[in-house]
Amino acid sequence: MNDQLRIPVLSLRDVHVSIDGNEIVKGLSLDVFPGERHALMGPNGSGKSTLASALAGHPAYTLTGQILLDDQPIHDLPPHERARAGLFLGFQYPVAVPGVQVATFLRLAVNARRGREVPIREFRKELQAAFEALDVPGGFASRYLNDGFSGGEKKRLEILQMLMLQPRFAVLDETDSGLDVDALKVVSEGIRLAAGPDAGVLLITHYQRILNHVQPTHVHVFVKGRLVKSGGPELATHVEEHGYDGLAEAA
Repeated sequence: MNDQLRIPVLSLRDVHVSIDGNEIVKGLSLDVFPGERHALMGPNGSGKSTLASALAGHPAYTLTGQILLDDQPIHDLPPHERARAGLFLGFQYPVAVPGVQVATFLRLAVNARRGREVPIREFRKELQAAFEALDVPGGFASRYLNDGFSGGEKKRLEILQMLMLQPRFAVLDETDSGLDVDALKVVSEGIRLAAGPDAGVLLITHYQRILNHVQPTHVHVFVKGRLVKSGGPELATHVEEHGYDGLAEAA
């Protein structure tokens, strides 16, 4: 179907992000349609993580421009309302919350996302299915949120949340950080399952290895707060082989 006849699941229109008067993201416009998986690559300090945090509504950042989710503006909403509307952020460094069990956290999050009290039996059935999809042992549910988790366990939990919350759009900030080969495969498959044909994904990464599993439909290079190059999966291969030399000059 022609993109002109479809509505992007996420649309960024001339987005600028600054902190303490310092502009970091310098005018980003991007459309992501249902079923698309976009990868955002770039050197350290280019503004990728700043963009992710600002999209989720982090109060430290000042954002101008528009963020549209299913053609509805969300840039003026607080973070919890953006999440309820269907925007998901996977953190680069998930925070531990001692005393809060994984199952308790997930049920509260699912209830908030769906706007109703999900029956216990229904929730447990969905949770078990998500555990099986990500090869997570049942005892995971009773552990405290990210408390004492390995890097791989934290990232599995992030993707588990995606499967349970069924977001309209997910921003994943360096989800592959600290993962071994086996964990990378599991997490990548979880991303593919959670994305599905109706949602969208923006995957922020430095490396091609996760893209070999996730198979992005689009790849973008972000340098000094600007998109300097967009293309298909072949762009990630170019970056892997040649780095950002040449591409960075466009910024």
